[in-house]
Amino acid sequence: MSNFTPFLAALPKCEHHLHIEGSLSPATLFKLAKSNNIALPADDPAFQSIETLQARYERFTSLDDFLGYYYIGMRTLLTVSDFETLGYEYFQKAHADGVHHAEIFFDPQAHTERGVAYNTVVEGLTAAQRRAEADFGVTSKLILCFLRHMTADEAGKTYQEASALGHFSDGTVAGIGLDSSEVGNPPEIFREVYMSAKDAGLRRTAHAGEEGDSTYISRALDLCHVERIDHGIHLVDDMELLKRVAANKTLITMCPLSNVRLRCVTKVAELPIRTFLDNGVRFSINSDDPAYFGGYILDNYLAVQDAFTLNVAEWKSIAVAAIEGSWCEDDRKAVLLKKVDECVEQFADLQ
Repeated sequence: MSNFTPFLAALPKCEHHLHIEGSLSPATLFKLAKSNNIALPADDPAFQSIETLQARYERFTSLDDFLGYYYIGMRTLLTVSDFETLGYEYFQKAHADGVHHAEIFFDPQAHTERGVAYNTVVEGLTAAQRRAEADFGVTSKLILCFLRHMTADEAGKTYQEASALGHFSDGTVAGIGLDSSEVGNPPEIFREVYMSAKDAGLRRTAHAGEEGDSTYISRALDLCHVERIDHGIHLVDDMELLKRVAANKTLITMCPLSNVRLRCVTKVAELPIRTFLDNGVRFSINSDDPAYFGGYILDNYLAVQDAFTLNVAEWKSIAVAAIEGSWCEDDRKAVLLKKVDECVEQFADLQ
């Protein structure tokens, strides 16, 4: 706790990097496993209890180590109601942390490959979206992510299914993303589906520069024409690319606690927050997979403040960049920008 805590709690937030499956808490995981009669791994002591599983989440050794548990957790999600519960529990936490707009990743291939229909996932998540907007005033968008450890053909089939259902044309899904194991799975593998999305006027982002080097970022920009970069911490390894990203106002969606938990850095203070601020790189702060990485969005804001001791003006610039880099409508952005101004004015004397 610091004197900045009330300000950071009140500061209107946009979250752009949230994997909805990664908000599945151990408590909900065990509850759904029981109700859906899903057997959890008996040979893994982590699954003895909620407490042992939570403790295991604190000891990930790499991205792939985390993903093993991530996909096990997904097995408990089967019905429309399960996905609605998952989504609404996230929105409750996000609202409590000051999120006003959220852009949510979901991984349909991880569900369809185990027999859960694509539309089951979307129906549940959209129900949660509607409830969250009615109950909390939180607006949101869905981003369909392709799993990069699967083939480009499989990504294309998922894209075509969403297209055939009208989910892109009617706005149910705002855009596409690319996640899962980064190293060895460069973004250009999926260039064809990204070009189709661009031609259709869809928004585009991709995980790049988390564990992969800075060329994963440049290739995502140049070959897949993405509009945002998720993680992007290795952007600092190529200052010419960094200057280009800054000049183009490309948003980087940073996830501080995730980067520590997955050992991309050893502590938050090693992240390029100050370099980005000093060089005009626009970024937002996000929670990634909060049930697995030890904190939701406010926890990430507080961790950044603890590491970098930012001032009110710097936090305002982060909040404004997050709003302007969002994929919501201009009138919604105007409302949120006004809320930021009001919050900053309220805390004008904060030192």
